[in-house]
Amino acid sequence: MMKLSFSPRAIAALSLTGSMLLGLYVPSAKAVVQEIRAEFVPDPANPMFNKFVNKTPETGVCPNWMPARCKSLGIFSLRVPGLRFNSSQAIAADHADPRQGATFSVPSNWRSLEVFHSRTGESETVQMRIAGIGGSWRMARPPGVSAWARPGVGWFSQWKNAPAPCTGVNAGVAGVAWSPFFWLVPEGAGACGRTPSVDIPWFNYSEVEYVYELRTPNPLRMSSGEYKGSLTYTTGPGMDFDMGDVLVPNDNSITLNFTLDVMHALKVDIPPGGNRIELLPQGGWQAWLNQGRKPTRLFRDQTFNVSASSRFKMQLECQFIAGNTCALRDAASADLVPLNTSVTLPNGLMDEAGQPVHRRPLRLDGSGTELFQPGLYVDRKPGALHFEVTQEHVEQMLREGVAKNYTGNVTVIWDSEVR
Repeated sequence: MMKLSFSPRAIAALSLTGSMLLGLYVPSAKAVVQEIRAEFVPDPANPMFNKFVNKTPETGVCPNWMPARCKSLGIFSLRVPGLRFNSSQAIAADHADPRQGATFSVPSNWRSLEVFHSRTGESETVQMRIAGIGGSWRMARPPGVSAWARPGVGWFSQWKNAPAPCTGVNAGVAGVAWSPFFWLVPEGAGACGRTPSVDIPWFNYSEVEYVYELRTPNPLRMSSGEYKGSLTYTTGPGMDFDMGDVLVPNDNSITLNFTLDVMHALKVDIPPGGNRIELLPQGGWQAWLNQGRKPTRLFRDQTFNVSASSRFKMQLECQFIAGNTCALRDAASADLVPLNTSVTLPNGLMDEAGQPVHRRPLRLDGSGTELFQPGLYVDRKPGALHFEVTQEHVEQMLREGVAKNYTGNVTVIWDSEVR
């Protein structure tokens, strides 16, 4: 008889705090700072969905005008508090250079940033792109909003719809000298703008808002805890948010602080009584007791249910040791016999090479079980621990006329602290 201890570490999700910010660009004192937060929590009701969920409170066009469309496109909107662009000179009618008027260029290509685990320093890559731009503009009156009209095309249609390569969202309201607008920007698109039909003495653009797309890393390969990083966009002529040469911003940068919160599950359930293991021959002891036939091995397979969304390793601790594994000991003679311990994990849990785990030996030095990783969230799937004394050592244990009782404690550890 042997007593088996199970020690799943980090069963509950870890919540770590701290920060490490990335970026060589140092924003000036006049800089907008916004927070973007996403989290991963495994969902037993939807184990195939293993992605971060954006938890950043939305403002602007997505919640107010087109929530369903934003959801289908996978985009999110944010209003930039306090950011404003003011004209530095009059905007001439029918100007040939688009930079001399109301033009809008945003960083629509994907940009990468690193986020760092607040405790271990592990890094992962997040990607972001700006996928739309809008806000409210105001202008001198006269001429007022009619300055944007063209033959056969009303001024409001000019702003509700967008010039190529941008696309409008067909939403908005209007006044006599102001109007909100919003345009979606395809990946890699250049500037989009409008040219007035009469001179405009002054023009400004405020309540700036944008939509963005995110690409987040695979949370199943990340450690529990918080990952932090930052990305800075510049504003102004020739910068990331470039509204031409006439519209000048009151802030020169937008810094986005990212927090990715990973809350993994690692839980192992053992059936009642499963921590006491009795090793038996195939078919029991009758062949030995009735016919004197020694068994070729003693073994027991102990099932367990595992829930795992994170990487983990498995380790072995022993009361008695034989080489690189545990042993059973006869108390009277102090005789030791090696006990081979191995593990089979359910489908969806693989080793570092992406191979299934079937009867993988558990050793004291941890070799061979340094990393197991889920390909998907595994929720209460069955696995097994295999315990065996081989034939040569069974011969040692079963000497006629000598009664022996071999026992030992074995601790199997599922450890989510993997570097």
